[in-house]
Amino acid sequence: MTEPVCTINKSRLLRLLILLVVLALASIAWVYGKFQQFSYAHITLPQDEVVFSITPGMSLGQLARELHAQGIIEHPRFFIQLGRNLQAARKLKAGEYPLTPELTPRSLLGLFSEGRVIQYTLALIEGQTFAELRQRIEAHPVLEQTLQGLDDAAVMEKLGHADEHPEGLFLADTYHFPRHTTDLDFLQRAYSAMQQTLQAAWETRDEGLPLESAYQALILASIVEKETGAAEERAQIAGVFIRRLRLGMKLQTDPTVIYGMGENFDGNIRRSDLTRDTPYNTYTRAGLPPTPIATPGRAVINAVMHPAAGATLYFVASGGGRHYFSDTLSEHNLAVDKFQRGKKGISLPKESDTK
Repeated sequence: MTEPVCTINKSRLLRLLILLVVLALASIAWVYGKFQQFSYAHITLPQDEVVFSITPGMSLGQLARELHAQGIIEHPRFFIQLGRNLQAARKLKAGEYPLTPELTPRSLLGLFSEGRVIQYTLALIEGQTFAELRQRIEAHPVLEQTLQGLDDAAVMEKLGHADEHPEGLFLADTYHFPRHTTDLDFLQRAYSAMQQTLQAAWETRDEGLPLESAYQALILASIVEKETGAAEERAQIAGVFIRRLRLGMKLQTDPTVIYGMGENFDGNIRRSDLTRDTPYNTYTRAGLPPTPIATPGRAVINAVMHPAAGATLYFVASGGGRHYFSDTLSEHNLAVDKFQRGKKGISLPKESDTK
């Protein structure tokens, strides 16, 4: 008499088990559907673009909670699971990220994993000194300052080049970098850029240059950089100095004198300054000064490695940022009379070339 009851209980139990399985599968399907919907849904932003920061060492869980706290994503647990599925947990890169409304949690993790952070810009200007370069770095609002108060020798020691004079060793160029970049990181990058640029140019230099090393070429490049801002004149002025070095003539260039005067330079260079001897006075000393006098760019370095051919040995400013080039001292003196002293009625052989 008990068998029908047992059969009925087993049947009910089986139906209940089937119902529970169906409900579980439905629940899983519902959660999976919500997960997929979350993965591809657009994030929520209070405006068209938001800057979001990932701090160094931030975990996937911390990231999910921070995004949720700012109202950018709705389900932090889904975000964590998505990050694990995409193996993004160990790929997160610190920095600032521009978030826009069309992003989804999936593309957001791609953004964070690839490190497409906001880049800031700082240009090192051709012709500036290392002191001026340091002022530009210190004034940048994003670069982290770690070198303030240190003298130049201490800065070079921090860079690992304690025996080197800093002038001219940092390439004039425009650099892009993320937040959390230090001034030391920036200088190291500019130093490396100069080393690579200078060495590559030195290896392809013209034959027979009266320069013993790439560093001597750098010194000459810094002088040419200070002498002209006209791109078309760089190779010409480099050619003048190369020929003077070959002939053993003094370079007689004012920018080196000014550099040697240091803080004593008040904006004017006098005849007494030209006769006062310093290691940088190319009116009193033959050859190149001991170090560069400014920050050169790529174009000037290339001009020194490939100077213009010709016979010119002199040049003088003729107005408009340009120069008149002379083959002889007598021609040069006439050019000085005309362009610097304002004498009238002087006709010069190459005058038509400067117009």
